[in-house]
Amino acid sequence: MSSTTENYLKKIFAASESSDKELVGLGELAQALSVTPGTVTTMMKSLSEAGLVDYRPRAGVALTARGRREALNVVRRHRLIELFLVEVLELDWADVHEEAEVLEHAISDRLLNRIDEILGYPASDPHGDPIPDSRGRLPGPVGTTLADVTAPATVRIVRVEHHEESGFLDFLKEAGLVPGTQITLVERNRAAGTVLVEADETPRAVSLQVARKLRVEVVKPGRK
Repeated sequence: MSSTTENYLKKIFAASESSDKELVGLGELAQALSVTPGTVTTMMKSLSEAGLVDYRPRAGVALTARGRREALNVVRRHRLIELFLVEVLELDWADVHEEAEVLEHAISDRLLNRIDEILGYPASDPHGDPIPDSRGRLPGPVGTTLADVTAPATVRIVRVEHHEESGFLDFLKEAGLVPGTQITLVERNRAAGTVLVEADETPRAVSLQVARKLRVEVVKPGRK
């Protein structure tokens, strides 16, 4: 399977996971891949003929069962490689996405399974994204977004969503807002569009936009 096909399947999977809509719009897919809508249409026809997608002209596209299996295989490779680069090669978590984008298309299943073994069969990557297992099983979403938690509360960050921009990850690292960290949600100010959090006893206001990208588990609930 070509790297182009794998990239399309992965983007369709990502778009479908972040939405409750049955179909992914071709315009959305074109924007995510930085290509023209006409290019996407041509590719969808090809993937449909290969049995990888259910393409409905002027409506959108969805992965078939086979297409989803192939997409999860690419996602598994990408996330295991990211974790290997951080845990073993000690690269910064903000720098591994682009490296994994290249390596995910070149690594063999044998080498990938060895990496999985060395890492101890991890459940998530450096950003908290779940890693599909070797049978293509993907854990469901964990927790809720920081923006939806009732303050005050103590929470543990479990996942950073939409983390492709390294500048955003640099900000989170500097602020101490990384997966595994326990923080206190002090208050939420919808009028100002901010939440006040405390990490390592240091208060910091972050935007609701950022808070929506942080998935957390509540350790100590807030007031009802």
